[in-house]
This record gives sequence, structure tokens and C-alpha cells, in this order.
Amino acid sequence: MEQPGPAAPALRSLLPPRDFVCARKGQLLLAQAVLSFIIFICYIASQAASFMMAPLLEFLLALFLFFAYGSKLNEKFKGLYWPLTDFLRCVTAAIIYFAISIAAVSKYSDGASKAAGVFGFIATIVFAIDFYVTFNDLVAFLKQGSSDSPEQRKSE
Repeated sequence: MEQPGPAAPALRSLLPPRDFVCARKGQLLLAQAVLSFIIFICYIASQAASFMMAPLLEFLLALFLFFAYGSKLNEKFKGLYWPLTDFLRCVTAAIIYFAISIAAVSKYSDGASKAAGVFGFIATIVFAIDFYVTFNDLVAFLKQGSSDSPEQRKSE
């Protein structure tokens, strides 16, 4: 076997840990990034090139959040409530993907537009699963916060 060179540890430090990639959130973010990239490529090759900006932005956002959650940036930077921003991103992405997928499938007749539409429907489902999971986490967090606050107010 070959010994890894000096660049191998540096490259491994850029990758998220294995436990995050195997976790549900890591898999959802990875699926969102891959699907958004495929949809972006399909829109570039199609007549519906005007729709390519939404998948590009979602690809970049999903990739950023994948590495941010993987490197635990959300725990280091507390100025932003990460689950709420992720929830809003997933809701808007699901709505936008659903709308542009319907437009791509119904309005354009080339194969790349149809493929982008089909992948867009799959991405809509993945984003919907992600915002459902994130919504359940938000509700649990809000219930925990609301149950603590009346007791604290009574004690004060």
C-alpha cells in the first residue's frame, strides 16, 4: 500500500466527519446539493436556461450548510439561529423547485428540460422531508423554551 502524502491530512481536514455524513441531516444536505447540481446542469443544456439561477443558488447554499454543519460552525457562531434559517431555506426551495419544475415540464419540449423538471420534483420531495424534520426540531425547541420560561418567571 502507498503511504499517504503530506497533502492527504490537509485534504481530510476539509471534509466533514464521517458521523455527520452518515447522519440524517448530512445525507439530506448532500442529496440537496447533488440534486441541485444535476438540475443546474440540465437547465444549462435545455431551452429553459432562464431557470438555472435557482438550482445554482440552492446548490451553493446546500454546500455551504453541509460544510458549516460538518465543521460545527453553527455551534461556534451563535449570532444566527441556524435551524430557523435552514427551515426557511427548505420551504422556499421546495416551493421554487415545484413551480419551476411544473413550468419546465409543461412549457418546454426538449429532453433536458423534462429531465430538469423530473429531478426538480425529486428535489422538492427531498426539501420537503428536510423542512418537515427541521420543523419538528423547531417545535421541540420552542416547547422546551416555553415550558422553562413560566417557571423562571414565577421564581423571579
